[in-house]
Amino acid sequence: MKLAFVGGTGPGGLGLALRFATAGHEVAIGSRSAERGEEGAERVREAVPGAVATGGDNASVVADADVVFLTFPYSGQQATLEALAGSLEGKVICNVVAPLEFQQGVGAVALNVAGNSALQEAIAQLPNSRVVSAFQNMSAEELQHLEHPIEADVLVCGRDAEAKQIVIGLANEIAGVRGIDAGGPSQSRYVEMLTSLLINLNRKHKTQSTIRIVGL
Repeated sequence: MKLAFVGGTGPGGLGLALRFATAGHEVAIGSRSAERGEEGAERVREAVPGAVATGGDNASVVADADVVFLTFPYSGQQATLEALAGSLEGKVICNVVAPLEFQQGVGAVALNVAGNSALQEAIAQLPNSRVVSAFQNMSAEELQHLEHPIEADVLVCGRDAEAKQIVIGLANEIAGVRGIDAGGPSQSRYVEMLTSLLINLNRKHKTQSTIRIVGL
């Protein structure tokens, strides 16, 4: 499949692109700047021999993508989706956004958002797209260390059962990772909020921990 990453020059988007390029998928790195998108694609091609990776502005990379990953900060979600809504119609969208902010002396703090979760807000903005959420809890740093598998579960939320299975299948292609159907859109709130907890745990213990669901 061709996978596009909106805001894909950040560590999370680039890390996912590297892993999926390693799995043999074509990847397209998007940014507000076409030049930065191409720089991100060049990093993928350098890290993954034989990778098919292109770059450009966000609108251009989503045009012919099979699955689009939203990998930018929550502060940019509303404006970005307003700009791209037409180009995203009918596509499978994986929202990797976790609403949080950093407070001095506290660390990462999960935000209460008007729509309950970033996923639910994205679904409301993209009524003609197939939007699910996943990958919020994965370490961007670990994603970029391609020589190591990642022992992690990826919780996938959404109402489109087929879209969830597509994203679960992609998650399973990352060495060490298991994709899990975590329920409907309202469940995404709890998955998103876990991101702040993990960031703070990793800073405190100087590690790159993630989550595993046992007994399932």
